[in-house]
Amino acid sequence: MERALQVASGVGGDTSHSTCYTGNPIDDCWLCDADWRSNRKRLADCVVGFGHNAVGGRDGQEYVVNDSSDDSPSDPKPGTLRHAAMQTQPLWIVFASNMTITLSEDLLVSSFKTIDGRGADVYVTGAGCFYLKKVNNVIIHNIHIHDCVKSKQDGDGITVRASRDVWIDHCTLWSCHDGLIDVTHASTGVTISNNHFHHHVKVMLLGHSDRFPEDAGMQVTVAFNRFGEELAERMPRCRFGFFHVVNNDYVGWTLYAVGGSSNPTINSQGNRFAALAGADQKEVTRRMHAGESEWRRWDWRSQGDLLQNGAIFTASGDSNDAFYQKATSIKAFPAALVGSITKNAGVLG
Repeated sequence: MERALQVASGVGGDTSHSTCYTGNPIDDCWLCDADWRSNRKRLADCVVGFGHNAVGGRDGQEYVVNDSSDDSPSDPKPGTLRHAAMQTQPLWIVFASNMTITLSEDLLVSSFKTIDGRGADVYVTGAGCFYLKKVNNVIIHNIHIHDCVKSKQDGDGITVRASRDVWIDHCTLWSCHDGLIDVTHASTGVTISNNHFHHHVKVMLLGHSDRFPEDAGMQVTVAFNRFGEELAERMPRCRFGFFHVVNNDYVGWTLYAVGGSSNPTINSQGNRFAALAGADQKEVTRRMHAGESEWRRWDWRSQGDLLQNGAIFTASGDSNDAFYQKATSIKAFPAALVGSITKNAGVLG
């Protein structure tokens, strides 16, 4: 993280590319390198937040996906994404060309994998989509994920279950059967950054259920994302754990933006919350399954957020900065910079 912040500020970076820098510490770590294709694995050094230990397939060979088919999920062909994702050794997975991969069933991703869509236009859709279960060190970067339908799992775009050290960056997600991203069953050490979410109802679930206190140790960073057009709720919806919601751009919601139950700790810093013009729902937050006498003790704070078009953030709890350290993963930038920081959110062209 320190290296990324240094490059963002121009310290130790290549000043010949200074006009490229946006202040986004992830992008400024690698995106201004004109020769990034020859140094793809540098990306693994750029993750910030609670997922900062996610190295993905940095220590493995490069695997080129050159076949978009998914006809034999039980015995996938070499050259397909499913064949790459199931290998036991570390791999840095790239794509030979633009492709649309229509999955036949949930795509199980094993540990120490980077799925890197840079340099190609890659769409993943179909049955179940990405499923990470009891794995660690996975990076999913620069992939379009959409219209995922129910399979063995619920039809989320990306499911992270009982896993750790996961980074989801620069993806564009929309219109799946259930959620776009679910992080559940005691997963932790997760960063969700630089993504563009649009045209969906239940965007992001962090925590399995109100009857699963094992999620109390969960730590997730939600940073530099654009929560875009036609979204309703769960940006994110949290349970039990510690959540840093920082420098995101919210362009509207129809139900709520940030919500939760079971006493999660939510540290909202430097976000831009713009309620929909003319809409009745201006409240950013929503607490579920608890009366006010209970949720007033939950630690939810808004620090440096920019509230526009009448947006209202209802804070609660009375804990100090020392308590919020468990829900603090990076230094927040001023909300006035969110437009610049998130201008490249989603899949990079």
